[in-house]
Amino acid sequence: MMETLTLLGSTGSIGKNALRAAKRLNLRIKALAAGKNVTEMENTAREFSPELVALYDERAAGDLRARLADTPIKVLGGADGVLAVASTAADCCLNAIVGAAGLLPTLAALDSVKRLALANKETLVMAGAHVLRTAREKGVEVLPVDSEHSAIFQCLRGEEKRFRRIILTASGGPFYGKTSAELANVTAADALKHPNWSMGAKVTIDSATLMNKGLELIEAMHLFSVEPERIKIVVHRESVLHSAVEFEDGAVIGQMGVADMSIPIQYALSFPLRAPTDLPPLELEKLGSLSFSLPDRHTFRCLPIAERAAKLGGAACAAMNAANEVAVARFLDGKTGFLDIADSVERLCEGYSGDASPQRALEIDREVRERAQSLWR
Repeated sequence: MMETLTLLGSTGSIGKNALRAAKRLNLRIKALAAGKNVTEMENTAREFSPELVALYDERAAGDLRARLADTPIKVLGGADGVLAVASTAADCCLNAIVGAAGLLPTLAALDSVKRLALANKETLVMAGAHVLRTAREKGVEVLPVDSEHSAIFQCLRGEEKRFRRIILTASGGPFYGKTSAELANVTAADALKHPNWSMGAKVTIDSATLMNKGLELIEAMHLFSVEPERIKIVVHRESVLHSAVEFEDGAVIGQMGVADMSIPIQYALSFPLRAPTDLPPLELEKLGSLSFSLPDRHTFRCLPIAERAAKLGGAACAAMNAANEVAVARFLDGKTGFLDIADSVERLCEGYSGDASPQRALEIDREVRERAQSLWR
């Protein structure tokens, strides 16, 4: 059982949920990191009394330092501050940072903890082979926090080498069933209305474009050492079956539950034990029926873009991830249309293939962002 925890991305939806789980499990919070939410971090720091906190935004860190001057809590700022939190010795680090910014903290945490609970899927998209190899060498257990990958992990316990394929479920997002013509003028506010899950803005847009499922396919490839051809993506609107595994004898085992991130987050912290939550039970009789269909790859082109990148290798995945981050940011800022996201990603990540070390993945990330700036000047 874990006793101490460091948490990266503590002010986001995953981070807040993780703090509630830590309280239920009686885990001691040793260090916290977030972006720039001073008020949220101050309140959390006063409640959990960590040794160290960091905000990526230097100005916000200065404000926080003044607010916490009456406490013994050390306050750091900038990327180095976040890395210091990730490097704090603890039983477990939960990385819930959004985007490519989570890669270096993941690598730092591998030197300092026994378990990495990974909610930052971009770490594995950009450099999954290297990260997991390093974790094995250092004896660090990597547990997924995404609901789908947690479901697969649970289904595979004790049978890791005897499965035929993974069935990766997708909610379909807020625009399921829409045509390209119907999506031409949707706004960020429309795209942020996810039917089942409460998530941060970036991942919610990724869910709307189906890029999130493409990223999760790449994540699953690394976590479970499986080729992309052995991962089938199925749209499941109700988000009750969180994913499943088909075994060689034809048996399919799936993990079901209410659509709440409390379950996979707490499981990553309590594994191999299960602990109670305050969630309502899953009442199957009230659901009536469950639906399954194939994704519309013609309308939601980000998914096939990600599938192609998965086959091309780590460099293509790193480029695609960077391109998607900048394209989604532009859409959220109202500077581009919803359908332009796929066009931009495809254009920006062209020409990359082969394996990539973390250092090369970060170089590619910078190259693509610079290319985007030139393109949109």
